[in-house]
Amino acid sequence: MSMKILVVDDSATDRVLIERILSEYDVLTACDGVDAMKQIDANNEIGLIILDLNMPRMNGFEVLKVLKSEEKYEGIRTIILTNYDELDNEIKGLELGAVDYIRKPIHLASLKTRVGIHLELIKIQRRLEQKLVEQRSTFDTIFNQAPIGISISYSSDSSDAISDVDTQINSMFEQIAGRTKEEMIELGWANITHPEDLEKDLEYYRKLKSGEIESYAMEKRFVRPDGSIVWVEMTVASLKLMGESEIAHIALLKDITRRKAIEENLKYSYEHDSWTGLYNRNYMENLLESDSRRGFHEKRAVVSINLSAMQSLTTTYGFHYTQELNKKIADILGQYCNGGRVLFNIYENRFAFYIKGYEDKNELTEFSEEIAKTLEPLLITERISGGIGIVEIDEENGRDVDGLLKKLLITSERAIDIDNREIGICFYDAAIEEQMVREQEIKRALTEIAADESYSRLFLQYQPIIELKTDVIIGFEALSRLNIDKLGLIPPLEFIPIAEKTKLIVPIGRRIMLQAFRFLKRLNDLGYSSIGVSINVSAIQILRDDFTSSLFRMIEDARVHPEKICIEITESVVASNYEEMNRILGKLSDSGIHIAIDDFGTGYSSLARERDLNVNCLKIDKSFINRLMYLKSEEAITSDIISMAHKLGHCVVAEGVEYQKQREYLERWGCDKIQGYLISKPLNEEAAIEFLKTYNHW
Repeated sequence: MSMKILVVDDSATDRVLIERILSEYDVLTACDGVDAMKQIDANNEIGLIILDLNMPRMNGFEVLKVLKSEEKYEGIRTIILTNYDELDNEIKGLELGAVDYIRKPIHLASLKTRVGIHLELIKIQRRLEQKLVEQRSTFDTIFNQAPIGISISYSSDSSDAISDVDTQINSMFEQIAGRTKEEMIELGWANITHPEDLEKDLEYYRKLKSGEIESYAMEKRFVRPDGSIVWVEMTVASLKLMGESEIAHIALLKDITRRKAIEENLKYSYEHDSWTGLYNRNYMENLLESDSRRGFHEKRAVVSINLSAMQSLTTTYGFHYTQELNKKIADILGQYCNGGRVLFNIYENRFAFYIKGYEDKNELTEFSEEIAKTLEPLLITERISGGIGIVEIDEENGRDVDGLLKKLLITSERAIDIDNREIGICFYDAAIEEQMVREQEIKRALTEIAADESYSRLFLQYQPIIELKTDVIIGFEALSRLNIDKLGLIPPLEFIPIAEKTKLIVPIGRRIMLQAFRFLKRLNDLGYSSIGVSINVSAIQILRDDFTSSLFRMIEDARVHPEKICIEITESVVASNYEEMNRILGKLSDSGIHIAIDDFGTGYSSLARERDLNVNCLKIDKSFINRLMYLKSEEAITSDIISMAHKLGHCVVAEGVEYQKQREYLERWGCDKIQGYLISKPLNEEAAIEFLKTYNHW
């Protein structure tokens, strides 16, 4: 007679999942207890039931009671489905006649293994019942050749020893345990069980012997003679044999050592950073959530060490240099771990301590100061900065782990910019909370801009650029502005980084370019065909596959000349992906578009790369222009920058010119163009056109 498996679960998803796992078997399904009983009564071939406990109409416990109450269901074995926190339900289910349990979420290999064991058990039991008297040799063949370990005990003795007379052990059991039958009989199974698993095993076994349960299943370890450990999946059950007055017990074993090793490796990989060996963000989140559920019995805080500036070292020295430095820092920080402090590697180049049981805020400050003092020599050597952010955990923020880690990240980034030292220290407070709310408002506005082209809160102003030799306006720099009802006018230095972080810079950048091109077209229509427009563009925009094609299409649609367009990029943008960026810039330059390096002198470009870079112009950063007000002429290096740029064949524009003294210096040293408040502040479109008419006397 073929054997069928009945899967009973009100979750269609779980039924399909189990049916797929057991696709090699003949599987029936039922959506609740009522449907299950109908199928059981209609199919006498059902030998194994996989039963969910929580179902409508008739739950799993009620099904178990019916199966236990009537003799006709005696040959059916039931595996119950439970959740990890339902120990009481597991025990109750076993007491009602279930032979095993499987916990959700279902482990595929475990389910298949357990079902295989139980089906093997059913087969063995049926064969024993049908043929024990007539074909004892058949039983011996199955017993000795079965691919699983089998032990059958006929003894009624309640001791934990194995009796020589009353026990059968097959060769696979001997192979798994690494001991002969005689050795195991002499020692007893309790003495070869791993001490950490023994108490649980004994408790189950006592219940089995007393009749409280008919079977149990567990994963346990045997200790072999050489001290090595073998993991087994073991099922122990009462066994009624024909012609025997006493109840025997059968134990089925499957060696799962290899599977356990894989699980441990996967668990380690999931919880640890592969390079430093520290616990990772996954483990930290789980630990924070677990502690939050237990309640707040002691002070808790997270302290983040943000060394994101190390990423710049990768550009200069390579990936392996940064990784080795990262590992070195992990070893240094590891010295501060103790029973109340756990160290994590939560992001790239970012670490965090989870601290429990500290006394007060002063203790956290002292600890952070000590960390900063230890790391400062290393940071000074590498010429990078860092920040330590501290967030104290309370009942409110402790329940939102994702929000807590977000606050930690923001606080540590804020710490980088304070204290005028290599590594600043900052506590999360109301001001940072306010800044988070502000950023959310800006993100919301940027999202609306990206979705609605009629959104008028994003607009451009235009700052004139004059040619020093002729003292006429030869172009404008388009400067984006954002006006939000709740926050007012937002400077680009605040909203552009947020747009880049959220990738909204792509649709917003397109809006900015379209507005700038319309202004350029208007200038041309008014007769100012020699005037150009400069537009700032980010790396995120340029490195998109469709950037150049989209830009050329916008230029064509706007009916403007590429020669009157200047794309401004920063030095750091080029350094981040030099080869690809230079290729794209070359394509733009070939079309006639001018390319300028903005904020020159503040980034990471080298002079060697500057020579080969496809750019036409260098814009000297305002910080160099400001120094002209207090440095002697021979001390300022601005003249050297101008000379160097000219030797490279580049035009030079000075930004932020506010005083006549600065203009005179720049004229004396041959600077080509200037812009700044000495000429004009950024102007709205109409005002820019009027200023152009007046300044150029046209």
